[in-house]
Amino acid sequence: MNVRRITREACGLALVLVVATVCLLKNTRAEERPADAAGGTAIAAASGDRSAKVGVLLVSHGSRSAAWRKMLLDFHDEVAPQLMKLPGVRGVKSAFMEYTEPSIATQLKAFDQAGYDEVVLVPLLLTVSSHSFDDIPTIIGAKEDAHSLASMKAEKIEQYSPKAHVTITPLLDFSELLEENLPRRFKALSRDAAREGVVLVAYGDEAYNEEWEDFFTKVEEIVCRQTGAAAATHCWCGHIVHYSREPTKRAIRQILKQHERSIVIPVLVARDEAFQDLLIGKAIEELAVGDRVAYVPDAILPDPKLTAWVIEATRTAMASRPALDSPAGEALP
Repeated sequence: MNVRRITREACGLALVLVVATVCLLKNTRAEERPADAAGGTAIAAASGDRSAKVGVLLVSHGSRSAAWRKMLLDFHDEVAPQLMKLPGVRGVKSAFMEYTEPSIATQLKAFDQAGYDEVVLVPLLLTVSSHSFDDIPTIIGAKEDAHSLASMKAEKIEQYSPKAHVTITPLLDFSELLEENLPRRFKALSRDAAREGVVLVAYGDEAYNEEWEDFFTKVEEIVCRQTGAAAATHCWCGHIVHYSREPTKRAIRQILKQHERSIVIPVLVARDEAFQDLLIGKAIEELAVGDRVAYVPDAILPDPKLTAWVIEATRTAMASRPALDSPAGEALP
């Protein structure tokens, strides 16, 4: 038995339970904590009070690319007005886990200073990873992962335990986003699906490689079923392969050995020149196979399905707040 391997559903549940446990511990001490200077109420009152002042924090990985940040901020501008229509939501902020401000700590401090009782943290991350399962909970003080703490210290990522009650929503792979997004992008480039194969290029995660492999195997099946593509494969382009172009080249060659064309799709949330251009695009250029490869350096965003998912995930998280007060947390999603 491989005790290291866990399913994405188990990872999601474990992440929620980590945060819930910390929230429960905070609640037991709530009577000892006076209202903060900004007029916020104690956490225990917030978690069970439907009139609590709620903030939504959209958390993305972070990038040095201005184009990448703009795409995420454009998404913020699109979804924020709709989130503000949810009862109790009084503010929406975006944060980046690393590389750039505003950071998670910066935005949580701002919520605390403004007297928010609760924060719904929505990770705009594809599937389970060290970032979702270890780094973000460690940053907000809900977990103490030694590796994450060491990495944060090295990268100067600030850790901050908010006064506000924090609920973390599930990841994007719990939605049906990719089931529509990837087939749509394939069809936009396809000429004759029966003679074409698709290469899905994603970041990957070394610590959760089995979970990523399983997830993308399922995604490949969905793309082929919905588009009629003759074959599908996937490869990584991130840290797990040392940002090498070779995995992308191998995957394309694998498709072209048996099929007329290869359609390459970046399964990345936003566009970053370092990935879509210098890694994936350059790999295709070096293959020099002409129009046998179809590729657009795009991303999952923009997609109205993502907007709908964030709104629904936030609504569900807010509806589940009373469950955090139960001793066993039976009703947690």
